[in-house]
Parts: sequence; C-alpha cells; structure tokens
Amino acid sequence: MNNISVIGSGTMGNGIAHTFAQFGYSVNLIDINQSALDKALQTITKNLDRQVAKGTLSEHQKSETLANIKTHTNIEAGVKNADLVVEAATENVDLKLKIFKDLDAFAPAEAILASNTSSISITQIAAVTNRGDKVIGMHFMNPVPVMKLVEVIRGYQTSDETTDTIMTLSESLQKTPVEVNDYPGFVANRILMPMINEAIYTLYEGVAGVYEIDTVMKLGMAHPMGPLQLADFIGLDVCLAILKVLHDGFGNPKYAPCPLLVNMVAAGKKGAKTGEGFYTYTSGSKDLIVANKFKKS
Repeated sequence: MNNISVIGSGTMGNGIAHTFAQFGYSVNLIDINQSALDKALQTITKNLDRQVAKGTLSEHQKSETLANIKTHTNIEAGVKNADLVVEAATENVDLKLKIFKDLDAFAPAEAILASNTSSISITQIAAVTNRGDKVIGMHFMNPVPVMKLVEVIRGYQTSDETTDTIMTLSESLQKTPVEVNDYPGFVANRILMPMINEAIYTLYEGVAGVYEIDTVMKLGMAHPMGPLQLADFIGLDVCLAILKVLHDGFGNPKYAPCPLLVNMVAAGKKGAKTGEGFYTYTSGSKDLIVANKFKKS
C-alpha cells in the first residue's frame, strides 16, 4: 500500500496528508477549489519548517515530504490509483454519504475507504457503498503530525483483513492505533464531549468563569489544556455536531448540548478558527488574548 488519497484539505486533511507524505507515501490531496489546496500546502510547509527548527526533521526530509504531495480538484482523477482513501471533509453526514458514493464509483475496487469522522456511524457510511467490508474509520487526533493516537473504528461489515491492514498502516506512521466498535462518538468523543459540555454548563450556570474552569482542570486533573480552550481548538460547531450525534444516537438527555454552546455557534463564535469562542484569539493564530466574560442570559 503506497498510494494514499486524502479528501479535504482543512486542518485534519492537511495534517493527514503531511503525515503520510512524511513517511514516504505518495499522497493525492483533494479539495473542491485550488485556493484551499494552496493554503493547505502553505500550512504543511510551515509545520514542516517547525519540525526542522526543532531538529526532528532535516531539510532534505522536508523537501521529500513536499514532493510526495500532489493536489487535485477533481475527485475522480485524485482517487483513480488509490490503495487507500481517507475522507476528512466537514462533519456532515449528508456530505460524507455523497463523498463515499463517489469514492465507491471512482476508486479501484480493491481500495480501502476510510473516514476520519469523529462521531458519524461507519456502518451508515459503508451502507452507501458496494464494499462494506473495505470501509473503516481512521480517526486521527489534532494536530495530526504530533498526536500519536489513531482510533480505528470497525463498522458492522468491516472485515478482519481491512482492520489489520489499517492497524499496521497506522503503526507505519509511528502512531498508536486503538481498535473500537462503531457506536455514537466511538470512545474518544463519547467520553470527551460530555466533559466539554459539562464545562460549558458550569460556565452557563455561573459556577465559575472561563479561566477558573480551565485552571481547575489543568492544575487539578493534569489536563494539558482546559476543556473550554480545547472546545475552541476543536471548533465549537464541531463540538455541537458531535453532541447532536450522541444525543440522537443514544436518545439520552445527558448528551443534550448546552444552550450556551448552541447560541455561540448560531452567533458565529466557533472558537479559534473564527478568532472568538470562550477566548479571544490573535488574528490568524490560536494564541490566546483573553478569556471572555459570559452571563447566563
């Protein structure tokens, strides 16, 4: 397995492309417009420069990594020779189903189709294809080049052979793959999102402020980042989408999104990517300026 296609060039997609390319795989990075792809290559270059500055990568390795990445705006051309396709599009079920129908039509019959979804059912995604045994979840963590975990999600039809291939492939990227079964939120987000939601409720109900809540969790629970800052980093719209999947999937009110989260997303305050969420950020970066003040109303 050498030819990897990545669908979507956003934060996760460019990180996945970067990681595969760094470890010698040929990567086709696919998005609907060239400007998004150009931005992704700039981000990958900047992240590679950071690795070179830290001494974890040589200039030659940086050049080889970039040479391993080609960009495409046409999905058919981008996946026609793929051994593996990793979909990293927006966390929207209708969009993902459309993409997988197209992938099933355009990718080689023997290709494995993986989704980087953080919560959407792999079984549901596989059902729109004619290769359910070759559809699997490959949930990377952000930032992909740094984080070691890959959550490998088996759908109802996913074969042992496909699972073993993806576990071994993940290890070739110096990642630690963990196999889980296909239920809403899998493991990572089934545990993480209720914690984030409860932190938002703690703010919403006036128990403490943003800085105070995050400080308690960092210093008291040894979390490297507080849950509210982490929510900003993930994207508040993404957090809301995952909570809705959990709430719909289990029908349990404990997964109901906090009204404050719903309102913030409706107002366009989606975290670091929009410059404001629970914190305000320096334009064009994820550097904190200040923890924002909130009222219950």
